[in-house]
Amino acid sequence: MKKLLVHIVLLSVFVSQGVAQLVPNLGGQRAGISAFQFLKIGVGARGVAMGESFVAVANDASALFWNPAGLVDAQQNQVIASHAEYLVDISHEFLGVSYRLGENDAVGVSFSSLHMKDMEITTELQPFGTGRYFSFGDIAIGLTYSKKMTEQFSFGATIRYVEETLDILKMRSVMVDLGTLYWTGLGSTRFAVTISNFGSDVEPKGNVTQANGVSVTSFQSFSLPTIFKLGVAMEAMETEDSRLTTSLQLNHPNDNSEHFRLGLEYAFKNTFFLRGGIKRTIGQRLFGRDETSPEDFTFGAGVAVDLAELTRVNADYAFARFGELGSVHRISIAFTY
Repeated sequence: MKKLLVHIVLLSVFVSQGVAQLVPNLGGQRAGISAFQFLKIGVGARGVAMGESFVAVANDASALFWNPAGLVDAQQNQVIASHAEYLVDISHEFLGVSYRLGENDAVGVSFSSLHMKDMEITTELQPFGTGRYFSFGDIAIGLTYSKKMTEQFSFGATIRYVEETLDILKMRSVMVDLGTLYWTGLGSTRFAVTISNFGSDVEPKGNVTQANGVSVTSFQSFSLPTIFKLGVAMEAMETEDSRLTTSLQLNHPNDNSEHFRLGLEYAFKNTFFLRGGIKRTIGQRLFGRDETSPEDFTFGAGVAVDLAELTRVNADYAFARFGELGSVHRISIAFTY
């Protein structure tokens, strides 16, 4: 087991340093080109606490967000709700329901939102406020289907409707998530590949009157925050009472630098859980500060209890540090039935 953990650390260092020579860091050139940034915010305290290195681990209702292929690995039906007090007084919510159609098929629906209090409108002539307020918010509604093609390979897809409101302007889009999960047969090692938020460019719709009285009805278009993820996970230790899951994930977004996630989850009697994770941009040090991103480390804990013969409840907490921007606390609760 010690040798295995050493190999995992060495692999992480390779991803951080060596791959930087193969995958150029294009974050400076690509930042700020995509809309619907809230779709990048992780859901469920379990996955977030593992550093968001979760596409090869997700086997519960949170797979509706992380990897639709993992939904079919959930042994029973489940409902999950997640809440996060995000940065700068923004709140993020997620609700997901999964349902098994049979041994090899599962479906699910999900809803997520990002919202904040109304803000006062300011103009060039009234920089301290006009006395009028505007609202901002995002919602996303998804429908997921997951199928186990063979004993080792699963596939899943999500169709998602997304809407963003900025005062009188709105952006709407329909996008697709695709995911795969492959169990290699080498112990518990599995690989996952996902592509999220794939679709056509979008642009705001509405009529804005500027301070000089000119109306604007045409706006710049933006791409969706499409991201390609490759993950590998395995149980580094597994006994009758304990389990240690390790996960490594490489993310390739269309609007920022390539980055990787490293996550751990320790489970005791499948009842008590401790989790931790590290987020790093390609080329940055594994340990120490990431000079190119505020994302840093995560940790969390969880507990699972049986309330009745047919009901199991998971309650989880996650802490995520964002450098100078502050920290985010997230809680989630899941009911298995």
